[in-house]
Amino acid sequence: MQVTPTLNEGLKRAFTVVVPSADLQARREARLAEVARTIKLPGFRPGKVPASLVKQRHGAAVNAELMEEVINDTVGKLVQEQDVRPAMQPKVELVSAPESDGDLEFKIEMEILPEIGVPDLSGLKLTRLTSKVDEDVVNKALADLARRSRKFDAIEEDRAAVKGDVVCVDFVGKLDGTPFDGGTAEDVNVEIGGEGFIPGFAEQMEGMKAGEERVINVTFPEDYQAEELAGKAVTFDIKAKSLKKPVDPEINDDLAKEIGLDSIEQIRSLITEQAEGEYKQLSRLRIKRELLDALSEKTDFEAPQSMVDAEFGQIWARVEQDREAGRMDEEDAGKDEETLRADYRRIAERRVKLGLLLAEIGRKQEIQVSREELLGAMQQEAQRYPGQEKMVFEFFSKNPQAVEGLRGPILENKVVDYLIELADVTEKEVTPEELAEIPPAEL
Repeated sequence: MQVTPTLNEGLKRAFTVVVPSADLQARREARLAEVARTIKLPGFRPGKVPASLVKQRHGAAVNAELMEEVINDTVGKLVQEQDVRPAMQPKVELVSAPESDGDLEFKIEMEILPEIGVPDLSGLKLTRLTSKVDEDVVNKALADLARRSRKFDAIEEDRAAVKGDVVCVDFVGKLDGTPFDGGTAEDVNVEIGGEGFIPGFAEQMEGMKAGEERVINVTFPEDYQAEELAGKAVTFDIKAKSLKKPVDPEINDDLAKEIGLDSIEQIRSLITEQAEGEYKQLSRLRIKRELLDALSEKTDFEAPQSMVDAEFGQIWARVEQDREAGRMDEEDAGKDEETLRADYRRIAERRVKLGLLLAEIGRKQEIQVSREELLGAMQQEAQRYPGQEKMVFEFFSKNPQAVEGLRGPILENKVVDYLIELADVTEKEVTPEELAEIPPAEL
């Protein structure tokens, strides 16, 4: 086998490989002999099928299998001999693929990972933001719970609906005068002044009386989930059937028992624990962001462009989805295409570099992901698809690459934990609002 380097520029490598026909023929004959020993054909005893017939029936399949095997073996051997780590799957291009005789020639192109020097992390200083769950947070959550558990008393007096009232209505939604799918319903409780599923829907029912009919005009939001209605102006034929007055239950043990708990103190405790968990997650996000910003300043190696391209492609696909749905933030919406692409390409390069650096730190510190941790991640993923858990596990068992997709985030978090333990961490108490303000990454 002859291997000729054709490119050695930066992180890019390319080779031309020629496998002599004699080597291929020897391997081909050996493989056909294996097939001949196991093949069964009518009229022939096992192992006695003529070689010419074996070649006629299985030669093409054996040849294709052999070439794939030779190419894979060559790529693996080449990577080992060159002592490099490919950034992405090497690209192989066939130049000549003989069916029976002749040399096999193909090209290999790859981009390798750079030499990643782990920076000195001894002087790393971080701030862990913390926040306490105060009574106002718990009381607000209790009030929201009581509101969701409210009951409705009928309003007997003959009067028009005012803010705070609930109107029980039937309605028919029409687009260009024709009822649209999902736009018809009966006995729907609509709170005047409350949150409606379309802006302006509930507001236009103020002043209605039981038995009154009214046509209202609304416009669906641009990002409405049903594309055929997004941004469209429609009408609703409304019929008010009755008026009700919402009555919030008292916040006491009776409320707790209604939702299956023993006491209001148990609810308060659960609310506090949930809020504390959320604050801890936010605190970790903040200190992780600070850590990544600090590491980003210490990355002085070149990012493989193939990895940057792949990361940018994923980011840009989400940007275009947000743009089509009208979900872009004001800052991005005000940028031209070239500026926006440049900004997100810098983000992609930052992510790739940080990912490589964290992976290198994990490798040198022998930080590994255990089988139990991977199984836990698979279980979490399976829980997202109730009733299809078995299919999810079968998918992972047949797709090692998907399992590696779970391994990466676990390893990253373990390395982040390791680095936070190394750092000089100062705690600072802030308000929940300040804790929730995640700043943009420093680019």
